[in-house]
Amino acid sequence: MAKIRIFSYLPNPRVWKSLIAAKIGGVEVEVVGDKPNQLIDWLWDFDAKFLSEQDKLELSSLKRESKRGFSGFIYKTDNFMREHPFGTVPAGFIGDEKIGVFESNSILRAVARQCQDSTLYGGEDYEIQSRIDSFLDVNLVFSREFQVYLLEMDSLTNYTYDRTKSAYEFYLDGIEKALSGSSYIVGENLTLADISYVCEIAQFLREARYEKQLDEINQKPISSEFQTKYPLSFSHMKTLSSKKEFNEIMGSYLDWYKM
Repeated sequence: MAKIRIFSYLPNPRVWKSLIAAKIGGVEVEVVGDKPNQLIDWLWDFDAKFLSEQDKLELSSLKRESKRGFSGFIYKTDNFMREHPFGTVPAGFIGDEKIGVFESNSILRAVARQCQDSTLYGGEDYEIQSRIDSFLDVNLVFSREFQVYLLEMDSLTNYTYDRTKSAYEFYLDGIEKALSGSSYIVGENLTLADISYVCEIAQFLREARYEKQLDEINQKPISSEFQTKYPLSFSHMKTLSSKKEFNEIMGSYLDWYKM
């Protein structure tokens, strides 16, 4: 059995972070899940499974109202809620004790701690680890902002658009500065900061598919000038996403995007 199991909706670029790190570092990670609109028909647990209608009747005591990302009710075990008190996915379970780890960057760190390639998380240099953590934290703030933006596309307002645009520019201004002095975001080695960056920005670029919704508020995709305004950041994404370890996980996700 894998030492790390992740339950999530699929595909999920935020889970890809852990899978890319696992592939580079030789760690076994098991992913269980389904399409987003099917996950309400699953039992949320370490032993997650699809529920039949009879299963739902028998497990009615586990029925909980969804408060984030899903509508209606979701079946979550008491153990799931104990290990994942915020009740969200992706939900990681680590080690023989099946300890719950939540938030994609935290799951990513858990994978990295088991990697054969210790440079992914700064080796034994706590100063480099702390710098990597800084980029992961800023990355998470950006991802929270654009998650709302993408979820609200069918009722998008200029307020949400402007707020996301500000977060995007703040984030990429920093990434561009970091890459101006080194080959990778943190120094001269590939780290978790690079992996998380590629997966998050790839997900954000989906905004260009909502041309109709953006037209309705007389706006263009926030990332429309990505390549020219942030050339180092764009090139970094393009180079890394084409690498074997990234491409095997991300597949054709970016094929639609003209690079």
